[in-house]
Amino acid sequence: MSVSTTSVSKSVVAASQGATKLPNPLALSVLGQGAWGTALARLAKYNSHQVTTWSRSGELSLAEATAKADVILSAISMKGVSALAQQLNQCAIPQQAIIVTATKGLDPATTQTPSQIFSSVFPGHAIAVLSGPNLSQEIEHGLPAATVLASTNAAAATVVQRLFSSEQFRVYTSSDPLGAELGGTLKNVIAIAVGVCDGLNLGTNAKSALITRALPEVIRIGMRLGAAEVETFYGLSGLGDMLATCSSQLSRNYRVGYGLAQGCTLDEVLANLGGTAEGVNTAHVLIDIANRDGILAPISRQVDRLLRGRITPQAAVEALMERELKPESCDV
Repeated sequence: MSVSTTSVSKSVVAASQGATKLPNPLALSVLGQGAWGTALARLAKYNSHQVTTWSRSGELSLAEATAKADVILSAISMKGVSALAQQLNQCAIPQQAIIVTATKGLDPATTQTPSQIFSSVFPGHAIAVLSGPNLSQEIEHGLPAATVLASTNAAAATVVQRLFSSEQFRVYTSSDPLGAELGGTLKNVIAIAVGVCDGLNLGTNAKSALITRALPEVIRIGMRLGAAEVETFYGLSGLGDMLATCSSQLSRNYRVGYGLAQGCTLDEVLANLGGTAEGVNTAHVLIDIANRDGILAPISRQVDRLLRGRITPQAAVEALMERELKPESCDV
């Protein structure tokens, strides 16, 4: 039997007071049946929680899938988040339901992140962000991983932390949801750049330099866009996620850069990915923001130019190497 919304409300209070036990099981609704949504659903099922999954092509309506949810988790691609939030707003979701977003991207129309979109539509609900070095295929195979569950509502963060935590999947909490979200979003652009580096066989020295210089770029952009703590970007949802995405062929964003460096067109690369590479859209939106707000983003700018077909992979690397000489610390 599903835990009532009253029980969840009490559990949130108990969690905020340091209680160690929460009502169990909780009712989780996972919106999106892609690789990431499926992996998260299995993690919750492993912990014996009640899980309902929904997709636009499924048999359940969105209202039916979320009617009794204690936690609603969105794992759809960025392009559908805004419409989903509006559609979900028409459903009678439980008043105490916690809304979690596991999507990494920027909305091209508003330049908002998923959590900002959900927060604007559901101001009365606790909103949380799940972000970290989480390649879904590895999690599906039972390999160990860790992630960050970030929310300004500490009690809600604790509820969701215990929903997914296991000996296989370690969940840390954070009070900086926007920082955690931006770390996971911006590193997708960097992963495309690293894929180019590997695709051109530029070596370990070049790749290490690129990742190292990318971190202050991500921090600079993230802090300008409203992240609360610089330290967030040195954690799992920042540097940790960047290292995973920039070092694995399982990363679709990495594969975009690698394929472009091998001479494929962007359309050819995207057609063979088997999923969405959010870094492509993120690069375009990010440079619009950088132009608007005067944010220095040299690596992301070259990635955007490459994706738009305005520069070759080789020319993009040359442009970065020919930048004005300066002290290492001045870009931070």
